[in-house]
Amino acid sequence: MTSLPILYSFRRCPYAMRARLALRSSGTAVELREVVLRDKAPEFLEASPSATVPALVEPDGGVIDESLDIMLWALERNDPEGWLSPETGSLDDMLALIEHMDGPFKQSLDRYKYDTRHPDHDRLEERGKAAAELIAFEERLAETGWLFGSRPSLADFAILPFVRQFANADRAWFDGEDWLALKAWLGDFERSDRFAAIMDKYPKWQAGDPVTVFGDEIAALQSS
Repeated sequence: MTSLPILYSFRRCPYAMRARLALRSSGTAVELREVVLRDKAPEFLEASPSATVPALVEPDGGVIDESLDIMLWALERNDPEGWLSPETGSLDDMLALIEHMDGPFKQSLDRYKYDTRHPDHDRLEERGKAAAELIAFEERLAETGWLFGSRPSLADFAILPFVRQFANADRAWFDGEDWLALKAWLGDFERSDRFAAIMDKYPKWQAGDPVTVFGDEIAALQSS
């Protein structure tokens, strides 16, 4: 038995990635339970109202099943890297940008990446819409390296997993575009120890398995 919060997660899900990034940065230890989406554990289905990852179950039984809410929960407990206090702008500014990217950008990303599920939408047109959202980042990234100044913040790590998903839908095309700052931002993230630390592979969790503890080390600052 453990008194740790429980995180139901799925390694490749960008929403779950953003939650793991914040938990590790904050040094908040959780019991990680890897979910297989085609065969969801009954304990997960009972815990998560939406039946989607990530879902965090607090020791008192409370459930947080929105990825951004998990990020805020972890960082409000401990924020050693100052993710909630950006160098420029405010927390509200970051939340507004994240909300926008979770809306129009993610909608076009899904229609592009999973085009067979969206036959009424033109795949390349949706790619263009998503790309237009990212091109808007190019100038600010060229100036400072991060979305809200010269150091990373909540916005960067809430958005980067989805930029990676967009890039990987057709990496040859993405790498061929003239977005030097955007590609550097994503590439630095993908090569970082921070990213490697959240992408360890875990077997599917089932009741009775040994506890897997995640996030009990505060991540070193990753400026490159």
